[in-house]
Amino acid sequence: MLDVIIIGAGPVGLACGIEARRNGLSARLIEKGALVNSFLGYPTNMELFSTPDLLEIGGHPFPTHRYKPLREETIDYYRRVAQVERLDVRLYERVLRVEGEAGHFVVHTDRGTHESRFVVAATGFFDVPNRMDVPGEDLPKVTHYYKEPFAYTGMEVAVIGAKNSAAKAALECFRHGARVTLVVRGPAVSDSVKYWIKPDLENRIREGSIRAYFNTTVEAITEQTIRLRTPEGPVELPNDFVLAMTGYRPDYTFLTEALGIAVADDPARTPVHDPETFETNRPGVYLAGTVCGGLNTSRWFIENGRFHAAQIMRHIAETATADWKVEG
Repeated sequence: MLDVIIIGAGPVGLACGIEARRNGLSARLIEKGALVNSFLGYPTNMELFSTPDLLEIGGHPFPTHRYKPLREETIDYYRRVAQVERLDVRLYERVLRVEGEAGHFVVHTDRGTHESRFVVAATGFFDVPNRMDVPGEDLPKVTHYYKEPFAYTGMEVAVIGAKNSAAKAALECFRHGARVTLVVRGPAVSDSVKYWIKPDLENRIREGSIRAYFNTTVEAITEQTIRLRTPEGPVELPNDFVLAMTGYRPDYTFLTEALGIAVADDPARTPVHDPETFETNRPGVYLAGTVCGGLNTSRWFIENGRFHAAQIMRHIAETATADWKVEG
């Protein structure tokens, strides 16, 4: 039996694995996709918003000649850290449910079972898009993930959203020959858009290079068009692709049904956990990283979420030691 099973092998999950070993605990990471899987969904050659020192885990330096590293550099950094630390990582293995109680959990996956005394969920939030719930949202031309602009050259592209992902997608698609329409639910581009991106987008809108509809929602998507509800009334536009940059949320079904974690009755739908130890309402099960914030996905990120690992593993080590003394 292992001391800890960590669900998720993103940066925070890897940090948990490292801290587990440094606290004398045996640990295994189980990841349903690739290593740092969420980064695979980021745009190609995307420059991260954080500097290398804020992305480091386990005290391993992040060498780069750039002020802010690219997506590909970051993926390779975490791969090398996992390799150097010799973490026990099981990739492309999906956790289905966790049975048992603190001291003896059985983690069921689509490949078998694993036993551990404690469980940590570091599952992030990037896998479940916030849906618009409109007719046509499941058409092949609609995506909630933007990779690169080249497929959209010469096409009518609707970008839905007002934050960083939408701003970047709209600008890149425009600069690679797409005819871009930005659809924003609020009255303006969000103030949270990075300071070097926001004026660029606003200037392109002002000059008419990017068409924008504010205070507008999507009513329906068809094979050839997109229907909008604007302050002036309904509008139907020709459309080839829809980039729905509407944000993401934790997998609440997994948290509640597979892990047995309660959700608070607050606007953020925060998973219930102790803010000091990160232990949930289910004893022996912990949360780490962005998933702790619920719908408030900007509360925790790599820069501060990586520090959850030390707090969690210290608490687990202390709990385990106390249990061993009682048993002794």
